[in-house]
Amino acid sequence: MRLKSVKLTNFRGYRACTVIPINESMTGIVGRNDYGKSTILEALAIFFETDGAKADKSDMNCFSLAEGAELFEIACEFDNLPETLVLDDNVETTLAKEYLLNAGKALEIVKTFKASTGKPERTTIRCQHPAEPGLATLLSLKMADLKKFGEQYGVAEQVADKRVASQWRQAIRAAAQPITLQETLLDVDKGLSTEGKSIWGKIGDLLPTFALFKADRESSDGDAEAKNPLQQAVKDAQAALQDEISALEQQIEASVLDVANRTLDKLREMAPELANELTPRFKEKPKWTFSFTLDGENGIPINKRGSGVRRLILLNFFRAEAEKAVVGTQRNVIYAIEEPETSQHPNYQMMLMKALLALSNQPNRQIIVTTHVPALAGLIPTDGIRYVAKNVDGFPTVKMPDHDVLKEAAESLGVLPEIGMERARGIILVEGKCDITFLRLTASTLKAANVIGSDLDDLGLIPIHVGGCGNVKHWVTHRLADEIGLPWCVFLDSDVGDPFQHKTNLKRKQEVEGLGRPFYSTRKREIENYLCPDLIRMETGAEVAFTDTCDAKKIIGAAVGMKPDEVTERFWPLMTAEKIIQNSLYRENGDDKSELKELIESLLSLVN
Repeated sequence: MRLKSVKLTNFRGYRACTVIPINESMTGIVGRNDYGKSTILEALAIFFETDGAKADKSDMNCFSLAEGAELFEIACEFDNLPETLVLDDNVETTLAKEYLLNAGKALEIVKTFKASTGKPERTTIRCQHPAEPGLATLLSLKMADLKKFGEQYGVAEQVADKRVASQWRQAIRAAAQPITLQETLLDVDKGLSTEGKSIWGKIGDLLPTFALFKADRESSDGDAEAKNPLQQAVKDAQAALQDEISALEQQIEASVLDVANRTLDKLREMAPELANELTPRFKEKPKWTFSFTLDGENGIPINKRGSGVRRLILLNFFRAEAEKAVVGTQRNVIYAIEEPETSQHPNYQMMLMKALLALSNQPNRQIIVTTHVPALAGLIPTDGIRYVAKNVDGFPTVKMPDHDVLKEAAESLGVLPEIGMERARGIILVEGKCDITFLRLTASTLKAANVIGSDLDDLGLIPIHVGGCGNVKHWVTHRLADEIGLPWCVFLDSDVGDPFQHKTNLKRKQEVEGLGRPFYSTRKREIENYLCPDLIRMETGAEVAFTDTCDAKKIIGAAVGMKPDEVTERFWPLMTAEKIIQNSLYRENGDDKSELKELIESLLSLVN
């Protein structure tokens, strides 16, 4: 399941029900201080019952309280729902068949809290549920009552396995068609059967796990800033093994119940009245808890090494997560990071944001960040921007990105276009600084060999680094280019071989071309895939081998002992025109063509 939105009602500054849509990959919550950005993250932490996150009476909106309101509410909608799931008796059903989805076909879980104490009042599912009283209570009926109700409808013959509650419910509903639906708040304790109490537990097992990394952490021996990333890793591991854990729980339950039943049999021999009054059952599911942390040198706890060190651990946790190979179908994980710039050098801030962006492109991962730093805010994809402002009554409101909202958000954050446009006749928006090196050197090398007649500088064509395409920095820069009448285009790596990033790039291509602007990308995965292995061997003695779609810069970097991001700067200046052409050959309609020669010629035509 994936988080679709969070809804806040009477919670802190959010008075009327406020819906905050959550992007499927990365959401950037931006706005001025004290407008309600952190409130959204903390509401999610309360909803997901994150360690240390509890509601209290101060979370009740004071204006609503003064008007007599007695409750505040945090609701979350989830989409990307499982096609089928087992709610009881190992038989598959769906949330739709059980009438547990809201009007928008999403699973909406509502948690309500008492204004007077902040304690939980109840948890409900807001759904379009049968209005007829008998049908409305099907999920709360015990098996005996469910069978009796089914016999009244005359559906016993349609139930293949009369021990399976979900088959009785489906047969009853089929016989009762057409069914009138109404919006219902189905209490998960009272609205789901006692015998099938695992129904809510099994739904809960499918919900995402949530981790909040706040900007202001206490510095105690149990400081979550140092432990939280690794504790989240424990949660991920447990989620991945949930089927095995559930099977083990069933084995334990069966074994213990066997002992309990045999005990009752013996008790029945001595006191049958007492034995008949007792029913063996588990009061609650077992809790699987593992405490994991890092110890520093000489026994000094990591959390005592200063906030910068703790945040550095956090940075590298996300870097490791971004590079981890995704295997199998894992439970969705939501990482919420408040002000990732806190206590970090600017270089590390950028590294963290890039790791988060990479992580957001993986399946089953959602990232939510708040930030005030223009350089970081500029990297957030525009479709993930949520701008928190205040309405005329002074209450926070959340605006979705459009032209006016992006302009307001960019000005509020201080996101400025990249410099260099004042001397340009046209601009090429690129992802990174190495792309600038690549384009400039390719053009000048081909010109020097008389392969082409001009290079980028000759025609005033300026590559500008905006950290990719579709982000706030890109939007600000191309908007300014449009205003001053400069032609512009986008050049990105294709990232073929990385299905998730490649899918994102195809989306960016549609967006750019939708604006009527040219979009160019590499046929191979990245620019490093065009490097000549023989050149690298002659320069360093290292033998390297890579395909058109593998991660060439990582392979080369590991072979020669350098950072992958430095590979282009190190080796592309050594590429001759002959090698550039030879390593970019492709065949089309029986003819050999040079991709990079054609790329430079296409870019030059922007102003030619």
